This record gives sequence, structure tokens and C-alpha cells, in this order.
Amino acid sequence: MNPVNYLYLAALLFTIGAVGVLTRRNAIVLFMCVELMLNACNLAFVTFSRMHGNLDGQVIAFFTMVVAAAEVVVGLAIIVSVFRARHSASVDDASLMKL
Repeated sequence: MNPVNYLYLAALLFTIGAVGVLTRRNAIVLFMCVELMLNACNLAFVTFSRMHGNLDGQVIAFFTMVVAAAEVVVGLAIIVSVFRARHSASVDDASLMKL
């Protein structure tokens, strides 16, 4: 399979994720769209790494996955606390939480 096809797939996945972030209001869906965008970037990193014959892109993709895992842990904890307080996972309601 041609590496350009992987780049087209990465661009399509990133576009789907970006549209989801811009149009959705549910925090869980926003996190899934951000993860989709990060996975699209990882696919592009690995594709370019494969095209150039080195491992730099794969190392960057690994570190991106580590950061994404930490983001999910912190983000889901915040979403759970907002949901318990407001009984809604809408990002519009999260702006109402003031101390």
C-alpha cells in the first residue's frame, strides 16, 4: 500500500475529529474527537518515519500516546466531577462552575 494513502487517511481522521470538536457540546464526545485527532497525528508521524527510514516519528508517536493517556485520566476526572455537580456533561454547563 502506498504511504500517501496513509496520509490521506490521517488527514480524513483529523478532519473528522476537528469537525467533532467544533460542533459538539458533550465533553465525552469532545475528548473522543481530540483523541481521534491525536491518533491521526500519530499515523502521520509513523508514515513519515516509515517513508524516511528512521524511527523518529515512531518515538514521537509513542510519547504522544503517553501524553494522551495522561490527558484522558485528568480529563475524565474533571468530567466526572462536573457531572456530579451539574448532572450534565455539557461544556456549556461547565462554564457556570465558579468558586
